[in-house]
Amino acid sequence: MAHFTDTLMNDIRSRFAHVNACPFSGPRIFFENAGGALTLNSVVETSAKFAAIPDNQGRANAAAEALVNIIKTAKADMATFFNASSGQFFVGESGTELTYRLIRTAVMGTPDGSVIGSTVEHPASRSAAQHWAKAAGKSHVSVPHDDATGLVTPDAYTALMTPDVRVATILHTSPVTGMAIDVASIAAAIRAVSPDCFIIIDGIQHASHGLIDIAACDVDGYIVSPYKVFSRHGYGVAWASDRLSQLPLEALIDGPLENWEMGTRDTGAYATFSDVVSYFDWLGGEVSDATDRRTRIEAAGAAIKAHEKTLTDTMLNGTGNLPGLNDLPGVTIIGGADNPAREGLVCFALENVPALDIVDQLNTSGIRTHIRKADHYSGNILTPLGLPAAVRVSMCHYNSAEEVAAFLAAMKSISDNA
Repeated sequence: MAHFTDTLMNDIRSRFAHVNACPFSGPRIFFENAGGALTLNSVVETSAKFAAIPDNQGRANAAAEALVNIIKTAKADMATFFNASSGQFFVGESGTELTYRLIRTAVMGTPDGSVIGSTVEHPASRSAAQHWAKAAGKSHVSVPHDDATGLVTPDAYTALMTPDVRVATILHTSPVTGMAIDVASIAAAIRAVSPDCFIIIDGIQHASHGLIDIAACDVDGYIVSPYKVFSRHGYGVAWASDRLSQLPLEALIDGPLENWEMGTRDTGAYATFSDVVSYFDWLGGEVSDATDRRTRIEAAGAAIKAHEKTLTDTMLNGTGNLPGLNDLPGVTIIGGADNPAREGLVCFALENVPALDIVDQLNTSGIRTHIRKADHYSGNILTPLGLPAAVRVSMCHYNSAEEVAAFLAAMKSISDNA
């Protein structure tokens, strides 16, 4: 896969708001994408447009009919983006809220048994699974991840699987290690032991970095947070399989069956996700000759993966006369420096400089990163490594090689002056 040309890189960056500067602090390099990616300019425009519309769906007027059609189009766009030929899409308060809803529905709607997940997962799915397993009187099984690689494997799930596992959770990509997990193989390993298990995927970190392919995974739920995939805050997107939707749902009495949507939908939320899908479609057309929309989205995903690998390899191994993070004295690279599962993220610690000081000094240099502490969010990853905190540097495909070089120059200065 060829790298983005300078012309295409400029075109990509021009489509995002605040790509070069923070509206509060001024010029900066944005390496905090795992906390929330940059927003497409088209999303900003669409949000403003729909915020001004007073009408609701389901009324007998032209505006209401238009809103219904926009939501219908957005759901079709979601089906193409996620590669789902069945099931249904809906929006909610946030990715975390939707994760809770899908897990709650699966756990509370199935017979006695157990729930399985892994120690690598974000607390959104871990907390939901443990909470509702306890409420349902089901046991919760926690599959250990590998501390060295930051991954959990199919074999690790298989070792703890039993036929009475009713619900399973899998993390697609870790927001702490940055490693993508083989969801399809783990789902197959789960079904080999418990064929009717409901499998729910946290795809929140993965969505901006690579392809989502529900058809290839044989799962029952998939959740993303659109603000982490170039849209805006204020909503989450979930997909539920047909059989998950047939479990008892929280809904209005005598209302439509198999309906996940509660209350009036924000048409603007659906419309802004259509903007995201259109962006991937556009990018796929720039990097391939594909004519089919799904094939263009797949081409965009492959190009994003290749570009981000170049960025992370440079960050780890250096460029020109600038040493990479892996060359700095006393460095720990979470998940290891040479890990093919890495997606656009490097998390590290220096033995002689506290993580908080590194983040502060990088901020002073105009480089936005984030500290991950061994707390309820990241302790599952950092505590076994003996790290009280680490620095997370998270990139997306609109970040450039020049930005990585500026980061390495700043890190060399921080290390030299420690």
